[in-house]
Amino acid sequence: MAGLVTASASLSARGSLLDRKMRRASPLATAAFLIAISAGLGYIAFHVAQDFSVGTSASLSTFILLAAALFIALGFEFVNGFHDTANAVATVIYTHSLEPTMAVVLSGIFNLAGVLLSSGTVAFAVIALLPVELILQVQSGSGFAMVFALLLAAILWNLGTWWFGLPASSSHTLVGSIIGVGLANQFFGPHPGTSGVDWSQGLKVIEALVISPIIGFIFAGLLVLVAKRTAKYPELYETPKDNQPPPTPIRALMILTCTGVSFFHGSNDGQKGMGLIMLILIGTVPTVYALNQNMPPAAIQQFVSSSQRVEHALDDHSNATPITLEQADAEVMSFLHSHQLQAQTIPALRTLIGDLDSQMSRSGGIKAIPVHQRAQIRNEMYLIDEALHLVGKTNPHFFSASNANEVKSYLGEVDKATKFIPTWVKVAVALALGLGTMIGWKRIVITVGERIGKQHLTYAQGASAGLVAMGTILAADYLALPVSTTHILSSGVAGTMSANGSGLHFNTVRNIAAGWVLTLPVAALLSGSLFWILMKLT
Repeated sequence: MAGLVTASASLSARGSLLDRKMRRASPLATAAFLIAISAGLGYIAFHVAQDFSVGTSASLSTFILLAAALFIALGFEFVNGFHDTANAVATVIYTHSLEPTMAVVLSGIFNLAGVLLSSGTVAFAVIALLPVELILQVQSGSGFAMVFALLLAAILWNLGTWWFGLPASSSHTLVGSIIGVGLANQFFGPHPGTSGVDWSQGLKVIEALVISPIIGFIFAGLLVLVAKRTAKYPELYETPKDNQPPPTPIRALMILTCTGVSFFHGSNDGQKGMGLIMLILIGTVPTVYALNQNMPPAAIQQFVSSSQRVEHALDDHSNATPITLEQADAEVMSFLHSHQLQAQTIPALRTLIGDLDSQMSRSGGIKAIPVHQRAQIRNEMYLIDEALHLVGKTNPHFFSASNANEVKSYLGEVDKATKFIPTWVKVAVALALGLGTMIGWKRIVITVGERIGKQHLTYAQGASAGLVAMGTILAADYLALPVSTTHILSSGVAGTMSANGSGLHFNTVRNIAAGWVLTLPVAALLSGSLFWILMKLT
């Protein structure tokens, strides 16, 4: 990484070229940005006040802890904007299709749209990497140590790579941080030897992060070659001239790719911090956020009916030996750690589901559940959800086809009650990303536009990299896998440079590759160390 110092030293000199080309922010763009920020903050304040008006007995110290945790979580998304969202606007800013402020506002709008229309599966797929007992104990000191450690580690690494102008993956960083916390919990936590990382899920995530940049490099390069043979439009293969916008058709294409990448970034990358914010909300104010209070009474009735059908399905595999609720909790936790079905595992699951069924039936609705029981009910739902998924994963033919469908339907009902993200959280993340992009975009834009290839990025190259990034992230959304917008787009640019014969700055490519390789282990080491320190302090 010695070349990083040289890269950083030359950044301001290389940046002067972009400074000369860039136009000043128009009053219209600045006004649009300020209006977007003001409207977003107003929306967040209104809905947070509305949530808390339901009633909570949280103390002042709890609210201070909540504010600090949310500040750090949104700080992670703010720094994320330096990298991932900056990549989304890099080509449209560099080609002068839009001036920076307007590009950031447009990107923020489409990031928010992507988040609002996303399923949320990516957010909870990342959270699923965390140790089970830390999620169940998120209200405890170890739970907060986990959240603070992984967020602070991710922020530190993202800031370091941004300082050197290197496009680094916030997804990669966050996954590394989660792995570090998991391993630290396994070896140095309050109960050494307990669960660490779910490697079956972790390896799927790591594979996606490794393969997606390769896809970006190959397919973006191929797209440039295909365009040269089929699209006979000379201006498409020219570099930007001074500070003039490109011809209208090219400008429309560049804006399309910017908005597309932003939308799909929101639908994938933008979800990751939201899952962590939900852990913070659940840990600090479970009376408000442990369960989805917007579920209508009809949904509760459907939940109870589905629960009863699953109970009958489990009866086929359950002995008649009675088991207490406390024993059932311990048995299911043991199964989640060992991944080995024991004689009492299914009876334990049957007991937990029956108890949950009874509590939901008596309440008649989420809002009617006594506030002091909501965190416990959520934990019970989480245990059941994880255990049923694990039964299906480790014993694919355990349930008959009809019973498997009943289990799947029931898990969907559990998800409705527990895997939700309030709209104000999505808006807050979008604002943090937009502000981060507005402040930190230039270093990453210069790297993507000028320092990967020996020749400046052409319109065709920028559009090709953007289109491939859009398609790759869309596929990852379908598979519920987190991928890196940063790595896909920057590797796509490198692929277009190779295909175009433009040549590559191997120092820059080497440094980006080094950052790509080092991100996961360094983030893991940072977060594991921070978790150990915070556990000693709590």
